[in-house]
Amino acid sequence: ATDEEVPLWKIRLQLTKPVTWPPLLLGVVCGTCASGNFTWSTEDFALLAIAAFIAGPCLTGFTQTINDWYDREIDAVNEPYRPIPSGKITESEVWQQIYVLLFTGLASSLAVDYKLGHLQAGFPTVFFVALFGSFLAYIYSAPPLKLKVNGWTGGYALAFSYVALPWWCGQAIFGELTPEIILLTAFYSIAAIGISVVNDFKSIDGDSKFGLDSIPVLYGAETATYITCGLIDSIQLCIVAWLVSIGQMNYALGLLGLMVPQLVAQKVLLLEDPFANDVKFQASSLPFFQFGIAVTACAIGASPYH
Repeated sequence: ATDEEVPLWKIRLQLTKPVTWPPLLLGVVCGTCASGNFTWSTEDFALLAIAAFIAGPCLTGFTQTINDWYDREIDAVNEPYRPIPSGKITESEVWQQIYVLLFTGLASSLAVDYKLGHLQAGFPTVFFVALFGSFLAYIYSAPPLKLKVNGWTGGYALAFSYVALPWWCGQAIFGELTPEIILLTAFYSIAAIGISVVNDFKSIDGDSKFGLDSIPVLYGAETATYITCGLIDSIQLCIVAWLVSIGQMNYALGLLGLMVPQLVAQKVLLLEDPFANDVKFQASSLPFFQFGIAVTACAIGASPYH
């Protein structure tokens, strides 16, 4: 089909980038596991499905759409075939999508709080997590803050959104979002800055041209690869040590084992050629990183930290 024949619903779906939803869905599952309270009941499965709907299609879709809108000028140069710069979707249609996804996500989170009694108790936890995530998504993409113009602020905002926020959503629904969990997940998110850097190698020239100070732009490609590996490995090793300290030795060994294929991928792919191997590295390393987060969550579910 020609571009003119592509139905609007497909263009709208493309803007939400469904391929970016799975890590968020896994994050919700991690928070659920960490709560230690999930049961194999129909009600719990329904709550988990609603949480996944909020984190994935609604708020990740909102984030991706608003990010594409504010990137439209850069995309017009680098990727003119994308929906917004190509004119396949109008400005009013983009903003309709942004508002509908945001409202649906926030309304759904408020409904969950009402169902769980959080709203009646005076603090709708799930809603506030969703609201904070939506605000973070906005300041990541939009001026005047536009966190993404700096590799560190933008990288951490992105990492935090993929690690901490969906975990908080799951844990707030099935348990209690404690200060310990907030600090732990915020710390774990630092490792994911390294994951986000991998996506910046391919756009180093364009980022430099448009004034985006990504980590490869700031430090050069070679140094950026070592920063990437250092962040991913050092934070995970700290988590391993923490798991040992709370008596979860088996889970600590499991996380350590999941680091091995990540180290191999870093050595044979990322450090060799981050430009040619960025996609291969993500495909071969990222699943083990994500499973490591799940292992940590299960350890917490079996410990007093839930």
